[in-house]
Amino acid sequence: MIVVILCCLFSSFSSYALEYDIKGVDDDKLQDNIRLHLNNLNIEPSSLTDPFWREQVATTVATAVEPFGYYNSDTLVEVKSDERVELIISLNSPLTIANVTREIIGEGRQDEAFRKRFNAFSLKPGDTLVQPTYEAFKTSMFNYALSHGYFDFNWQATRLDLVREQREANILLIAQSGRRYKFGGIRIVGEDKAVAIIERITPFEKGEPYTAEKLTEYNRRLNQSGYFNRVIARPVVNKAIDYVVPIEVTVLHKPRDAFNVGVGAATDTGPRIRLRWERPWVNSRGHSINSELFLSSPEQSLTMDYRIPMENISNDYVSVEAGYQFIEYSNTATESETLSVSTHRYWQQPDSPWQQDGSVTYLKENYTQGDEIPRTTELVMPGYAIRYLYKDDLLNVTEGLYVKGYFQIGREDLLSDIDIMKGGVEGKIIRTYGKHRWVARAELGAIKTNDFERVPASLRFFAGGDQSVRGFAYRDISPREDVFNPITGERVVATIGAKYLTTQSIEYAYQFKDNWRAAAFVDMGTATNDISGNIDYAIGVGPGVHWISPFGPVRFYFAWGFSDYEDGWRIHFMLGPEL
Repeated sequence: MIVVILCCLFSSFSSYALEYDIKGVDDDKLQDNIRLHLNNLNIEPSSLTDPFWREQVATTVATAVEPFGYYNSDTLVEVKSDERVELIISLNSPLTIANVTREIIGEGRQDEAFRKRFNAFSLKPGDTLVQPTYEAFKTSMFNYALSHGYFDFNWQATRLDLVREQREANILLIAQSGRRYKFGGIRIVGEDKAVAIIERITPFEKGEPYTAEKLTEYNRRLNQSGYFNRVIARPVVNKAIDYVVPIEVTVLHKPRDAFNVGVGAATDTGPRIRLRWERPWVNSRGHSINSELFLSSPEQSLTMDYRIPMENISNDYVSVEAGYQFIEYSNTATESETLSVSTHRYWQQPDSPWQQDGSVTYLKENYTQGDEIPRTTELVMPGYAIRYLYKDDLLNVTEGLYVKGYFQIGREDLLSDIDIMKGGVEGKIIRTYGKHRWVARAELGAIKTNDFERVPASLRFFAGGDQSVRGFAYRDISPREDVFNPITGERVVATIGAKYLTTQSIEYAYQFKDNWRAAAFVDMGTATNDISGNIDYAIGVGPGVHWISPFGPVRFYFAWGFSDYEDGWRIHFMLGPEL
């Protein structure tokens, strides 16, 4: 038994060991098809001395070239060695197409798009017969008809007549399109509390001609809505009445409550934890609520967001947000306690990367900034923001672009303690060329006010940190004063925040191994109260390394910082996507 098995294996190995040199055929598709057919022959090299096997090789080559119109080919087989065979192929004259007869029967005859697709058959009289093109057209036309609602489509007649003596071929294509079906009503399979949402995001009207493209869009909207664990919409053709096909939506809702725990770390904040609670279904109209608790050493916050979907429920909604935040940064001698309530109206067109946000924010902040007396500032600020976001992956971004512009305004005569206007723009671009990856980012910001001392600490500008100028601590770049630090109980030189902000960064990374990149960067920026003269920029430079982990990129940098205030080095560690 073992000897038999070994012989079989040897025989199989020998058949694959043959190397064919093909002469006389320049077309790559023809050569590939010839080799594909030859690989199915089980021939030992020694057998090619037998005329029978040579004839088998020649017959196999003839079969391989026939679909491309060559029905009169000749092949000469020459054995060059035990493993090498030379095939000298004469393709001779191919069959050319003499006549193409096409006809549409049924409703598709009056459908301009259907006719255009049918008439796109590429083989014309005088062309060389290519059977794969003929077969592919029949399949693609059938798929087109089904995807456009012609569920009864069939080929009433298809024929390929070969007249080998005259080197000609005749093609006949008669399509029976049948009636075109229309979209019917929605039928929900499962719990029906989502009926208002499911009907609201439907991209088609009842009675509209059916297209698979709109059904695909419907499924995309359903799955991106955030309300379902599983959902699928499909046409039920066997339940169609008068060529109106109902759309069946099978849904599995998310549970009433969902909880999520996230753990991370960054140089700016140290270890951090996020506890998130979400209730996706407050009522049948799709209102939802979520809350998040964020804990780190310098910052703790609790936020709640009540969301009311509008026309496009995924990106078009009203959000009522409330939050409490406490921050304590020793390097800025800042303690701040903030309460905020805001209403946002977000809107974004389907498939558009642009999102707009109109808002009104109430903010009350109790803060101590250095030697300044404890202050309380209340502001009511209307605002507007517009954002562009594109990225090719949720975690490991290789191509991406982010741009945001925003402003907020508060006035003393409109419920605010001071006149204030804050605005800014920020952006980041990521591009990858093979193993080379570039990341550039920039940010500009400005505050105009009649009383800067009463601008809350949370609204002032600071630079420095992982996402700003590396080589410096978080919020470590801004105007400084010799102040008493209530956190440490000592007098220190601390940053107090600024009216203006500018930062720029460029980073290059090279992928030297699967899931590993070596990086180098240059950052520069400042937060200042004076932009009338020469601006003294802080600069950070250094190398880094990226690990593309299954849970997102992990980035580690060794950075040197240079400024008028201090020179030193820091280690920066970041976990998570860059956009």
